[in-house]
Parts: sequence; C-alpha cells; structure tokens
Amino acid sequence: MSPKLLPLINTRHGSRSAKTCEYRCANQCDAPTPNTSGNEEFQTLAQRAIARRAMLTGSAGAMVLAGFGAQAAAAAGTAHGHHPRPERNVGRASFTSVAPNRKDDVVNAEGFTHDVIIRWGDPVTKRAPRFDVHHQTPEAQAQQFGYNNDYVGIIPLDGRRALLSVNHEYTDPELMFPTGTDELLKKKIEMAAHGLAVVAIEKGRAKGSWKASDPRRSRYNRRITASTPLRVDGPAAGHELLRTKADPKGTTILGTFANCSGGTTPWGTTLHGEENFHGYFDASGALDPKQADAYKRYGITGQGKGWKDVDERFDLTKTPNEANRFGWIVELDPLDPSAPPVKHTMLGRVKHEGCNVTIARDGRVVAYTGDDEKGEYIYKFVSRDRYQRSASPAARRHNKTLLSAGTLYVAKFTGDGDADGVHDGTGTWIPLTSEKKSYVPGMSVAEVLVHTRLAADKVGPTRMDRPEDIEPNPVNGKIYCALTNNSDRGKKFTTDEANPLASSMTRKKLGEPLTATSGNRNGYILEITEGRGRSCGKGYETSTDFTWDLMLICGDPAAQETYFAGFPKEHVSPISCPDNVAFDAVGNLWISTDGNQLGSNDGLFRVPTNGPERGRVQQFLTVPYGAETCGPLVSPDQLSVFTAVQHPGETDDATFEKPTSTWPHTDAFPRPSVIVSYAK
Repeated sequence: MSPKLLPLINTRHGSRSAKTCEYRCANQCDAPTPNTSGNEEFQTLAQRAIARRAMLTGSAGAMVLAGFGAQAAAAAGTAHGHHPRPERNVGRASFTSVAPNRKDDVVNAEGFTHDVIIRWGDPVTKRAPRFDVHHQTPEAQAQQFGYNNDYVGIIPLDGRRALLSVNHEYTDPELMFPTGTDELLKKKIEMAAHGLAVVAIEKGRAKGSWKASDPRRSRYNRRITASTPLRVDGPAAGHELLRTKADPKGTTILGTFANCSGGTTPWGTTLHGEENFHGYFDASGALDPKQADAYKRYGITGQGKGWKDVDERFDLTKTPNEANRFGWIVELDPLDPSAPPVKHTMLGRVKHEGCNVTIARDGRVVAYTGDDEKGEYIYKFVSRDRYQRSASPAARRHNKTLLSAGTLYVAKFTGDGDADGVHDGTGTWIPLTSEKKSYVPGMSVAEVLVHTRLAADKVGPTRMDRPEDIEPNPVNGKIYCALTNNSDRGKKFTTDEANPLASSMTRKKLGEPLTATSGNRNGYILEITEGRGRSCGKGYETSTDFTWDLMLICGDPAAQETYFAGFPKEHVSPISCPDNVAFDAVGNLWISTDGNQLGSNDGLFRVPTNGPERGRVQQFLTVPYGAETCGPLVSPDQLSVFTAVQHPGETDDATFEKPTSTWPHTDAFPRPSVIVSYAK
C-alpha cells in the first residue's frame, strides 16, 4: 500500500493518542502526582536563565551571526534548494532539514535513504516459525521479534557483523490482533511480545546499510520475554521485600517488561531500563497495607493488564512483593547467549528511562539514569571498583560486576543568578546509599534501593519535568538529559514568578497558528558539567558537584520562550518533546522526540554541542503517522543512523481491520520496526 496523508485525530498530550497513554504508562499523567514531597522544582531554577536569555536575544544572536559568517550564509542559501550528494559521514554531512509533515512513512533528509532491518514478527531464533498474524501463538511470538521496539544497541562482532540489542516496551492489542481473537490468548502473546531481543545483523551492499542475518546461522540470537528467568544482583538481592512464594530466596525473577531506553557499556553489554512497570499488576482483593505508601509513590493501584489471568504472580493480593521485583536496570550480555540477564539493585528502583555509562578519570564507572515521570529525579551511580581495560576474559568478568557495588546519588539543582552570564546554576549529587551504608535516616540499604523514590524524597533533591534519557557526551564530557515536558505545570504543579513556563506555544494541527497552552509542553535539553572550577568537565564524573545549563528550550522557533543555545532561531527546525539522546563521533547531540506538540510527526534531530553551530537544531528524519521516534544510534564509522520506529498508527480510532497506518507497507497492518538510514 502506498504512503498516504492522514489527518490528526483523537489525540491528547500533543500528538499522543489515548491508546498510547493507556497501553504504555497506564494513564499516569491523569493519576494523582506520585511525588508530593514538596521538594524544589527545576522550573523554579530555570526562571532566571529564561529571563536573561530573553533580554540577550538580540545581542547574542548578532554575535553568533557575526561569527558564523559564510558557513551560515551557505546553509541559509541552500535551505530550500537542491543539495549535492551529501557527505556520507552523518556527523559532518550538510543536509536540508526535513520539513514538518504528517506522512505515513519515514521521511529522510534529501540525499539519504533507509532500509527496514527487522519488523515485529520477523524470526529471531533458529526455530522461529513464519509470522502469521491470523494464527499467532505465544510460542511463536517468543521466538520472533517483539512489539514496540524502543532502545537500540549495537555490539560489534567484526568488520561486517554486529549484534542488535533491542527493547520491546509494550503492546497494542487493538492493532496486533484480528477481531475475535481469544482474550486469554491475547494476553499470553502480549507477554511474549514484551522484553528484549538480540539479533545478528550484517552490512549490506550499500555503504552504511545493514540487514538482519539469517537467524539459522547465528548462535547469538535470542529473545527475553515476560517469563524468562533473570538473576537479581546487588545489596537488595535476597531481601524480604523481593521474596515471593515462588522465589523464597528473592534472587530469581521471571521476566522483564516496560523496557524503554537503555545504554551500552564499555565492556560490551547492554543496559535496559524497566520504566512503566506500575501498570502491569492487578489485585483480586485488598492491597497489602504494609506497602501502601510505596505502592502510592510508584503509582501502583492494582489495575493492570489482566495478566493475573495467565500468571497469579501479577495479582498483588496474592503476591504483594511481585511489583518490587520490577523497576530495575537490566544488564544483558549479547555475546553470551547462555548468561541470564541481571537486574542490578544497586542502581535503585524507579521508572528508569534508560541508563548510560562512562569511565571516569580514576577508572571508576559512572552511570546516569532518569526517573521518567512528572516531578521525579535524576540519579547517578559511581562504582566502588575500577574498570579493567584489558581484553582478557577475566577483565570482562570483572567489569560485569562493576554495577553491583558503589554509591547511588540523586541530584539537587541550585540557581546562581545571572551575574556570571555563563552557567545557569550549580548542583550537588546527594548520596543515598552505598552497598554497605545507607545515608537516608530510618532506611536500610535494601530499603533505599527497593523504595528509591521514598528515600530520595527525604534528602531534598530537585523535582524535574520528566527526566528521560540522560547520556555523557564522549567528546566534550558533558552530560545531556532530555526533560520531555510537563503538561500539568500551572495545574498540579504550582506556578509563580520562579516557574515561568506555565504556558507554551503549541499547535493542534500542522499549518494552524501557534496558540498558548498551559504547562511546559515542549520540553528542555539539560546540559550538566561535572565538577566545578579547575576540576570540571570530562573525566570528573565522580565529582559530587556540578554546573548546569538549559542548552535547549524546545518548541517552535517563532515562539518567544524557545532558546537554542544562542543560535539564531531562523536557522533551526521546530522540535518538541525530546525523549532519547545519542552522540556521534564529533560530539553532535542526536535527539528523538515523542509526542510532538507542534502538529507534525515525531522525528530525529542533529544538534552540534560545540563551536559556532552549537544549538543548530536540524531535523534528520520524521517517522510515520502515529509513531514515536526511538533509539537512536549512530554507528562508530559515522555511516549509519539506527532508529526504532515505535507504535506506527497508534491512534484512538485505529483497529487491526481499519488501521490508520500500514507502515512499513509490507502488510495491511502496521509493524513496529528498526531501520537504518544512510547516504544514497
């Protein structure tokens, strides 16, 4: 079926449909705000930065334009013209930004194209049967590529082969199953469609292209589902809060789900964040009163997906501790198919968007993670032991233990006024616990790790606007975090002089004028520089203090509140709701979006973080109608950009028989897929 233009219908929270809100996060935006701690909010600290930038817009813009010179003129001159064949290096290539659109297709920047590497239902294991959507079984789905791919990681094998490590976050039953499919069968298939996948891939004929290898020839391919055994690691392993009748030792957990983003470690494993786990648990009766505060703090209500009909461990009335066994960072070793994935309790239990790791100057490992919900916190972990750079098997075994012991911190941001004109504030990493000592009064080490939100509330960190992906830039050493949005700013979250973005400029449909809408609707990109003064920047990630800057205040460049690191607004693409981030070899920030509030499909954007083009947002691609942009990942050779296209056609009126998207146009229904873009 050929691509088609479709109207924007039945959406909420920007381009998100009610279906997205229900299936992905159990409508958490409509629930009472879990964080009622009264801790300071980040919007309070952003006030002076935004006010100062508004005053300096004219002079700063003039300075940037003066320094930009012929390069800016050349870029402006080709904005609407024909480009020659682009440079293949995607970090340095010049391209015309993709215009906002509502097409039911992936639209690449001119001069680039893309291939679909793998789709929902494609074979993963050697014995995977051919995908037959009308006769699907749980056994078949457990061997096939799962639904709603999100995080994308790449582990090289050699010069031509690699392993693709992917999250399968959640399912859309109304798009997956023909009308009349048995309800219990649906649930079993959905459980098998969650989790993780490891898929061998190989380079294609065109430079930068990749394709899935024949699974019959790969010993690495495997699926992890909601029923696969995982090992529990770290100080909370075996604690009574993790024990169940089926697992009295509290050391083996069946399954992982709600896996959103993730990260790749220097030792060749991948990390996977369990995010919206709260919406998977039912209750046949009363909830455990001993855990009432913790349930409430995590948004657990006992209204789940009906999985208790398949497995009673999802009935909190019968297994009250089962919910404590999710919300962790999972480490997977794609190179060892026999190794069970590991849930690292040392990294704390929150709604992890993902986790990204760097090596500090002293050799210790530092991991960053965001808790993706309105008003939640940013966390950092610093390992006790040091990374071994040897390529020996012994060194790799050692490195795979580095996330098991160390210190977990939570961030507090402080505004420092506008006198220095450089940074927007300073901050402190507040210790929560080490593997041996809790720093939170009245809570043990294990209690801090299992009930991390409750522990963090007690030490006064800063409440953020949905901290999602957070990742170190390997070139400049700074840390970048996507703060997606907060539609309740000014409603559930108080506003005053220190909370400026109680209103944002948005548009309901493409082509309509911008209108003022309550809340922080378009989000920020937060830039953190670890350390202060002389011990500042790359290599100082173990520092307990930092400076911070709002690099981007997202939205339409025509909106007064937007800011693009001082870059002239007339040269940037509109960007709304940043979600995942990645970097290329020259330090450019790549941003994928989720829930565009400006009338367009979501997309992927490239943004320089240094030099005269710092802040120049350019849209590299858009995803199909109703889809979200996930991943992303730029290959080390800079020839390939991997993107996960999640939930195409996820609109309120869509059904299996009457879809609003058929992307990737290989069937009469949509199939979430991983793609790779490269120069033609």
